[in-house]
Amino acid sequence: MIENRFKAMVSVHLLFLKDEEILLLLRKNITSDGLYSVVAGHIDGGETVTNAMIREAKEEVGVEVKLKDIEIRTVSHSYSRHNNKEFIQFYAVCEKWQGEIKNNEPDKCGELRFFSLNDLPDNIVPYIRVGIKKTIDSVNFYEYGWKEGEE
Repeated sequence: MIENRFKAMVSVHLLFLKDEEILLLLRKNITSDGLYSVVAGHIDGGETVTNAMIREAKEEVGVEVKLKDIEIRTVSHSYSRHNNKEFIQFYAVCEKWQGEIKNNEPDKCGELRFFSLNDLPDNIVPYIRVGIKKTIDSVNFYEYGWKEGEE
């Protein structure tokens, strides 16, 4: 008998850090339009978490990231009330990359900009804001979206 098991989405988030600043991408024409996020995406079948991070860095901002330069700090089990889905999310820091950061997806990204970690814009995707804080604080694991008021 084949059992239908629950399946969660798996996503990766790469925080590019430089001199106490973080790279943010302004989302355009996609979910959370007009809000900032970080380099992120879903894992494709048959790839590792770190390979997904390396791929997303190349696709979204055109830089090469080496495995040794990715530091996974945080994992989250989150629930989105918006689409009624659960996610396992990996957050990593990258402070070294090869190439110049550029907007490789202008149809999905209105701007790329480094912001001070102490002065982030108000218009950040809510769960990304939490993920940034947890990652910077090196919180190994947290749950998000399960309580009323968390999106």
